[in-house]
Amino acid sequence: MAILSTRLTRILNIRYPIISAPMAFAGGGALAAAVSRAGGLGLIGGGYGDSSWLGEQFDAADGERVGVGFITWSLRRSPSLLTDVLKQHPAAVMLSFGDPRPFVDEIRAAGALLVCQCQNMEHVEDALDVRADVVVAQGAEAGGHGALRGTLTFVPEAADFIAAHSPATLLLAAGGIADGRGLAAALMLGADGVLVGTRLWASKEALVKERHQASILASNGDGTLRTRVPDIARQLPWPAGFTARIRRNAFTDRWQGREEELARSVAIEGPRYQRAFAEGDPDGTAVWFGEAAGLIHAIEPAAAIVGRMVSEATLQLQRHAGRTPG
Repeated sequence: MAILSTRLTRILNIRYPIISAPMAFAGGGALAAAVSRAGGLGLIGGGYGDSSWLGEQFDAADGERVGVGFITWSLRRSPSLLTDVLKQHPAAVMLSFGDPRPFVDEIRAAGALLVCQCQNMEHVEDALDVRADVVVAQGAEAGGHGALRGTLTFVPEAADFIAAHSPATLLLAAGGIADGRGLAAALMLGADGVLVGTRLWASKEALVKERHQASILASNGDGTLRTRVPDIARQLPWPAGFTARIRRNAFTDRWQGREEELARSVAIEGPRYQRAFAEGDPDGTAVWFGEAAGLIHAIEPAAAIVGRMVSEATLQLQRHAGRTPG
């Protein structure tokens, strides 16, 4: 069995430096538990907040050690969700897309690690200011919401800044990481581990409709775009600066560049979008995967994905250890 030890594995007491992204609506308890059993740490996607759903997903985790993640600006509208979730004793709480300060003390008091996902250096500085245990440097390649920085340059810049200002803070790389090459590269760039979304979205345990998963197998890294149209259709008040990376399809072809018209038509188009999503229609709604699509060729159990990533990364690091140019 491959062994891949980093500061992250030692501090979190996990075997492998892989954490599953808390993907809204897709990252449920079964996926989180599967990742944890495989040697990483799984995070349940708290998304926009549904107390009953979160309770069901912690039940589905069946006692495995897992964490949870929230969209921070949405959590501020229902802060009791955090209080309820902390009663489940999550190993870590990840906050993304908003000021973490209103929740830091409660998370720490519950004994959970504080993870702050960041999309630029200002976010990284803010995370260090609140003494986050883990910083996630999320590149724009990632599926779902994010910003503009590319993973390849953002991760080492964040690593250098953290080393200079808060060397005990752990760093995860996110965005476009779907195999062992990505994991090995992230470690070489200065990360302590990786946060994996799209590759685990395409797993058997993910709460994703069959036709949505089929569409990723037919796509590649060119098959996505960054857009605001799903948030307009769902009437979600996402802060400026964040857009969603989703699959290019009939829905995006119709509305990308026509956002104002979509907003005017939302009374009709909003319910149409929601019906398409509920039905698993891969063309009439957003399909939430990132540029890693071109690296995914099968829908597999999460344990197989984690195990192969670790084996491939270990082999890559061994092959390149001690190599010199020339």
